[in-house]
Amino acid sequence: MRALPFTAVTINDRFWAPRQQTNSEATIPHELTQCETTGRINNFAKAAGLMSGNFEGIFFNDSDVHKWVEAASYTLWTHPNPTWEPELDEVIAKIAACQQPDGYLNSYFTLVEPTKRWQNLGMMHELYCAGHLFEAAVAHYQATGKQTLLDVACRFADLIDNTFGFDKRDGLPGHEGIELALVKLARVTGEPRYMALAEYFVTRRGHSPSVFEKELENPDLPGGLGAYQHHFTRDGKYEGHYAQAHLPIQKQTECVGHAVRAMYLYSGAADIAYETGDSAITNALEALWQNVGKRLYITGGVGPSGHNEGFTTDYELPNFSAYAETCASIGLIFWAHRMFLLREESRFVDVLETALYNGALSGISLDGTGFFYQNPLASHGDRHRHEWFGCACCPPNIARLLASVGQYIYAESEEGIYVNLYVSSTADAIAAGNVPVRLTQETDYPWAGDVTLTITPTTPVPFTLNLRIPGWCDQCEVRVNGEADNSQPNATGYLTITREWRAGDRVQLQLPMPVTRVHAHPLVRENLGRSALRRGPLVYCFEEADNPDGAFQTLSLIDNNALETTFNNDLLGGVTVIRGTGSILNDAEWEDNLYITGPSAKQIDVTAIPYYAWCNRGTGKMSVWVL
Repeated sequence: MRALPFTAVTINDRFWAPRQQTNSEATIPHELTQCETTGRINNFAKAAGLMSGNFEGIFFNDSDVHKWVEAASYTLWTHPNPTWEPELDEVIAKIAACQQPDGYLNSYFTLVEPTKRWQNLGMMHELYCAGHLFEAAVAHYQATGKQTLLDVACRFADLIDNTFGFDKRDGLPGHEGIELALVKLARVTGEPRYMALAEYFVTRRGHSPSVFEKELENPDLPGGLGAYQHHFTRDGKYEGHYAQAHLPIQKQTECVGHAVRAMYLYSGAADIAYETGDSAITNALEALWQNVGKRLYITGGVGPSGHNEGFTTDYELPNFSAYAETCASIGLIFWAHRMFLLREESRFVDVLETALYNGALSGISLDGTGFFYQNPLASHGDRHRHEWFGCACCPPNIARLLASVGQYIYAESEEGIYVNLYVSSTADAIAAGNVPVRLTQETDYPWAGDVTLTITPTTPVPFTLNLRIPGWCDQCEVRVNGEADNSQPNATGYLTITREWRAGDRVQLQLPMPVTRVHAHPLVRENLGRSALRRGPLVYCFEEADNPDGAFQTLSLIDNNALETTFNNDLLGGVTVIRGTGSILNDAEWEDNLYITGPSAKQIDVTAIPYYAWCNRGTGKMSVWVL
C-alpha cells in the first residue's frame, strides 16, 4: 500500500482548489513577510556570516522557516507563483550557507551557544528543527527535481547518524518529528542508514536510564534548567510522560503528554512498523489509537490542556478552554494516514477527514492570513485570529498541509486503487503492477455526496477499485456504467468493485448527507444533555454573527423540529448553512436574583455554519454543543 504522491494528483474542486490558490497568493507571501520581519530568515544569514547581528526570537525559529519552505515547495507544483519563487531560492541559499563544515545546521546554536551542541536534546529542539529541514528538502526535491536543499539535508543527516545510534552516543529528540522526516529522506535517497536512525530514535525512546534524565544532571544546560525541570520532573524526580519517554513505544497504551510531540512520535512509529513489520509497535499503536478515541474532540482536535499543550485523562474534553492546537490536529492527520497505510482500514481515514475539514482547517482564516493556535469549541466572544505568533509553529504547518492535501486522496496497492477522500481531481495511478490508470473524480463534496469516477487505463486491466464509505454515512448507492451495483462495504470500510476496467468506465457513488445530531459519551461531563450538528464530514457551530439573540449556554434545539440546509454562495466563501428553531432562556427574568423558579423560554430561529469558518466576521460568541 502506498499513497499517491502530491505530484500525481491535481485538485480542481471548489473547496480545496481555492484554498490552495489562497495559500499561494496570500498565505505563503504573508508568512514569508512574517519570517523576514521577525528575523527568522536573517538568523540563517547571520549564522552564515552574510550579515552581522545577534540571533532573534525563540531557539527553534529555524523550524518555522523550514516548514515555510516545505509549503512553498508543494505549491510550486500545485499553484506556482512567480512573485515569491525567487525569494524561495534565496531562502534556501541562506539555509545552505548557514551549514557548518561538518554538516551541522542550526542558527541558534551557531550564533548563541556554539560549544553546547546536543547537550539539551530534551528542550532545545535541535533534532526537531533538523527533521523539518529534512521534510522541506524532500518536498523541494519532489516538486522541482533540484538537489540543492536535499544535499544540505543529507550532509546534516549524515552528521546526526555519525553522532547518535545504538553503538554511538545515546540521544533522542525531546520534541519528536525527526523520526518521520528520516523515513521520508530514506525513501527519496534510498539510504538505509537514515531508516535505521529513524528506527533507533523510535525504539530507544522510553528506555531507562533516559537520556533526558541524564541531561537533568547538567547544571550548565543550554537554555537553562527551568523549562526542563518544569516538564520532565515531578516532586524533584524525573518523569518522562510530557515527551512520551516514560515507556518504550512497544509498551505504550495511553496517549500522554504534549499532543503534537505524541502525534509526531506515533507517525514515525507507524512508518517504522510499516517498513519493518514490527508487530509489537503495530499492536501498541492500535492500543494508542483506541485510547485517543476517548480523548478526541468531535472536530478532530486533540490535547485539551494548555498546561502541557496536551493530554489529560479519558473523556476530559472542555469546550471553552479547549486547547486543541492546530498543529496537533495536523499531527493527527499524519498519524491517521500512516495507520491507514499500515492497516488498510477506513476507520483511520474517517478520523483524518474529520480533523482535516474541522480541527485543522479552523486554524486558518478564509483569507489565508489569520490563524488560530488553539481551537476551542465554545467562545464567550473573547477569541480572535492572529496574523502570527511568537511561537509560530501553526501558521506554516497549516500552509504545508493545505499545499499537500492531494497526497491524502488516493492510494494504490498490488491489488487495486483506493479512493479515500472525495475531492474533484485527476490522479495517475498504476494497476496490476504496470498499467497506468487515470482517475477523474467529479463531486461537490463536502456540500453534496454525489461522486462520479471515470476510470481510464491505457489498456483494459483487471483490478479492485476500493471506495471508502465514510463512518458518518449509514447507506450508499453505487452504479457502474449506469447499472446498479449491489456491493456492500466490507469489514475494512470500503466498497470494493473488482472487474476488468476499460477506458471511459464510470462509477457513480451516492452518499446521502442528512443533518445528524451527535451526542457525546456521558462521561464527557460538559456535554451532558447537549448535542452537536454534523452534516457529512463537517461539524457545525452556532455563531453570534448569525444568531444575535442566541444565549449560547442556554440555546436549545427544539426536538423533532426540521433542520433545513441551504447553500449560500455569498456567505463565508460559499457554505451550506443549517437552519432550524431553538429556544433560549430570558436572563432578564432573574433581575438581581441568583436563583428563580419557573423560568420561561423564548423561541428563536437559529442558523449553524461549518465550524471551520467561525471567527471570520469579527469576534463573537460561538458554541458547537447546544442543549
